[in-house]
Amino acid sequence: MIRTERLTKSFDRGAPVIADVSTRIERGMTTVILGPSGTGKSVFAKLCIGLLRPDSGAVFLNDVELSALSERELYKVREKVGMCFQDGALFDSLSVGENVAFPIRRHLALPETEIRRIVREKLDRVGLPDAAPLMPAELSGGMRKRVGIARAIALDPELVIFDEPTSGLDPVMADAIDQLILEMRGGGRTFLVISHDLESTVRIADRVGMLHEGRMLAMGHRREILASREPVIRQFFSRLDKATR
Repeated sequence: MIRTERLTKSFDRGAPVIADVSTRIERGMTTVILGPSGTGKSVFAKLCIGLLRPDSGAVFLNDVELSALSERELYKVREKVGMCFQDGALFDSLSVGENVAFPIRRHLALPETEIRRIVREKLDRVGLPDAAPLMPAELSGGMRKRVGIARAIALDPELVIFDEPTSGLDPVMADAIDQLILEMRGGGRTFLVISHDLESTVRIADRVGMLHEGRMLAMGHRREILASREPVIRQFFSRLDKATR
């Protein structure tokens, strides 16, 4: 689904946040990108869908090189991508229903009755069937995350990117978000999850990539990464080992 070749990105002429990353995000799988805070995970995700342009290297989405596209062409490509930001990134002046309807109205010419039907369907999908009239200020953190997911899947995208979907949630709500991601898998949909939540990763990932200091130390099946003897990876996962003893 996504292929990167020697991808590099820095800001304000500083050290690269992403440094020479060549990797693949496989179609139809859930890939979790792990790494400590500040290691470039969210920057990597934004590069993968053209929200940021690389300094060098290339990103291919469905074999289309994103850096070769105009803004208008990127706009069309992003119709097939859903993005669930870390804090939900809801529009505070819009109701929940209007937030979910936003990408539908922006990309599709549909009658209001059909838009309302899709909004109801997506909110029901994330367990919030009666939330459409609520305002974001009335929502808990977990509800905001779920509304963000409903908006991300409003156009039935081929690719959904989740940026820290369980960050800041209590264990019960984090488990609920993980379960929701598991339930939405299938149908050829590809999930890219940015996270530092080890328990969530073990639960939802098909494949795991490990970013460290801007470089992709490893990418492979979850079992391969869990069994890795790479010192940085072992140190990172040692926290999970201690928590489960």
